[in-house]
Amino acid sequence: MAAIALEGVSKAWGDSRGVDRISFATQAGQFLVLLGPSGCGKSTTLRLIAGLEQADAGRIFIAGDDVTALPPSRRHLSMVFQSYALFPHLSVAENILFGLKVRKAPAADQRRGLARVAELLGLAGLLERKPNQLSGGQQQRVALGRAIIAEQPVCLMDEPLSNLDAQLRNEMRRELRALQQKLAMTMVYVTHDQAEAMSMADQVILLRDGRIEQDATPEELYARPASTFTARFIGTPPMNVIPGTVLARVNPGWAARLGARAAEIAIGIRPEDIRFGAADGVEAAVAGIEYLGADSVVTCALGDAVLAVRAKGKLRGPAGERVRLDWDPAATHCFDQAGGQRLAQGLA
Repeated sequence: MAAIALEGVSKAWGDSRGVDRISFATQAGQFLVLLGPSGCGKSTTLRLIAGLEQADAGRIFIAGDDVTALPPSRRHLSMVFQSYALFPHLSVAENILFGLKVRKAPAADQRRGLARVAELLGLAGLLERKPNQLSGGQQQRVALGRAIIAEQPVCLMDEPLSNLDAQLRNEMRRELRALQQKLAMTMVYVTHDQAEAMSMADQVILLRDGRIEQDATPEELYARPASTFTARFIGTPPMNVIPGTVLARVNPGWAARLGARAAEIAIGIRPEDIRFGAADGVEAAVAGIEYLGADSVVTCALGDAVLAVRAKGKLRGPAGERVRLDWDPAATHCFDQAGGQRLAQGLA
């Protein structure tokens, strides 16, 4: 049985459609990430699951129960917001216990739950402090503690790490994933950051304009993107997507390989899959080099297209230098030039 399932769910405000007939399911204990650019519908989807918004169409199930019309309090879930939503006048302990106190949980259960959460999150020495005496990472842990102590099987998280600096965000990603696995909790996590999605998720729902672009594991999103949108959204730098006509024009081998289909096909190549130096490779001109420490990203002009190459170490070369580029045929991705969808048969 799926822990969470959506069937044909839609939400609109007048002529603006935030979510358009989306359907997906995730199993108990999975870390599901709703990923996509701003305005794609990921936060709206989360709010629909939580019951903070009511669906215009479709049904929402939690643990097999239809909760579409139920209020948030009856959906058996907890939620962590982007802003942390801590009460400034309450101590850390009081913030964590707030929900249990509202529900009039027995005092013994409150003490036991607080001790467990404080140990899990490293907050034992901070329980008497107020939120303004905490760092951003500590405040985030308090917000997590308030969600965890409720012992609900499902936890929803709306971009909870976006207010943290880059280093702390990386640390919190690891801690959050480890915590989710330890508690065997089903987690639905909203982010626009593909690094967060790829490093934490068991399952990723990539959204675009209120619809699901691809529902897959992180590995499949990277290795077999279903569209040029997925291909360019996943990966740093993003996948190069070159019109077949450009490759046919600059390289005789590609002209022969694509033939009459050149205008119908777009070729995708990950920057890290491209090699320098092949004598029969595609000729390009160096337009710029960005040094990143462990590697460099070389931007090359290929006819009227631009192609990024990721290479190890620090590379040097003048702008305009001519280079030859090649890649393994197995690393080539083929898409329909008009619609952007992956071609199942590739170039066969």
